[in-house]
Amino acid sequence: MQTIDALVAAQGDLRGRRVLVRSDLNVPLSDGRITDDGRVRASLPTWQRLLDAGARVVVVAHLGRPKGAPEARYSLAPVVERVRELLPSTTVRSADTTVGGSAQEAADALGDGELLLVENLRFNAGETSKDDAERAAFASELAALVGGPEQGLFVSDGFGVVHRKQASVYDVAQLLPHAGGGLVEAETSVLQRLTTDPARPYAVVLGGAKVSDKLAVIENLLGTADRLLVGGGMVFTFLAAQGHEVGTSLLEADQVETVRGYLATAAERGVEVVLPVDVIAATAFSADAEHEVVAADAIPADRMGLDIGPESSKLFAEKLADTRTVFWNGPMGAFEMAPYAEGTRELAKALAEVTRAGGLTVVGGGDSAAAVRSLGFADSDFGHISTGGGASLEYLEGKTLPGLSVLA
Repeated sequence: MQTIDALVAAQGDLRGRRVLVRSDLNVPLSDGRITDDGRVRASLPTWQRLLDAGARVVVVAHLGRPKGAPEARYSLAPVVERVRELLPSTTVRSADTTVGGSAQEAADALGDGELLLVENLRFNAGETSKDDAERAAFASELAALVGGPEQGLFVSDGFGVVHRKQASVYDVAQLLPHAGGGLVEAETSVLQRLTTDPARPYAVVLGGAKVSDKLAVIENLLGTADRLLVGGGMVFTFLAAQGHEVGTSLLEADQVETVRGYLATAAERGVEVVLPVDVIAATAFSADAEHEVVAADAIPADRMGLDIGPESSKLFAEKLADTRTVFWNGPMGAFEMAPYAEGTRELAKALAEVTRAGGLTVVGGGDSAAAVRSLGFADSDFGHISTGGGASLEYLEGKTLPGLSVLA
């Protein structure tokens, strides 16, 4: 994969040149305001590298899941506002279309060292189309923003979407001289360390709602990791596979046999699987519901587990204390509600201790990244906070990611 530095060296002076940058700005919003700007801040170094070289930078990104047409709630306007705050000395322009119209006019008017952020990519059906021709046509419109193949360049820096064969990720890279951005380069480097001779002991911590979302990564990691710690909603399928009552907890009954097979495989390969020994069980999915600590193998039939318990937090910390590499994806409970946030908080503390001891800790994006920041942890408490939850998991599954392969 060619880096930005290599691209700059190959192309020479970037002054007067426009560069299309695919970033991942899919930030969480509440009442139109960004609640976690981590992905915006993670995008800044790549933009700044290009701006410092005098490039005219056109940033494209998506937010949410609009269905191929404009929706006001998914506008990138709040992101534009935040970018202007983070880059006070840079002229940051915006457009209310993605391609053509005001977007093309704004791109054509860019000066050296200026940045343009166009509107949501997914307001256009061609971005995510399964039809190659429709996707390619939209990619051509994106390339036109920077002057087409004769003048424009492309930098892929949205690691969170490199597992998608989409116009702004895959097709446009086939039209323009291209490079991987600093974020994509950093993410790929870290994931290579997790999959190629990781420092041991190597522990993987998985949480989140559904075990079905992580079946392939579990299967692949059983050949790599030394320990697998499981929490979150997915743990109840593991407990059910061991024959335990899980009450009204989230349960994927159709995956119980699969999980039972994974437990047997782990035992055969010497991979230690660590499950909670206690959970916080509530009468309803609510912060105000009656809740108590119960043994993980004795959850009352009328209660649901919403977090790992205090003894489980201690156990998980003990299992992580001597590790040299840790990958974590998925919170330990419904951390958005205070009564069920402690398990995730204690796990984050344990990872921070591993970081301080010199180990590599990777927080696998998505809800995990949002959780650690909302609970008051700094990015520096961990070795790396990924911006791409799904992309990270697919990489760890051993899949070929279209957005990376096209950059080769």
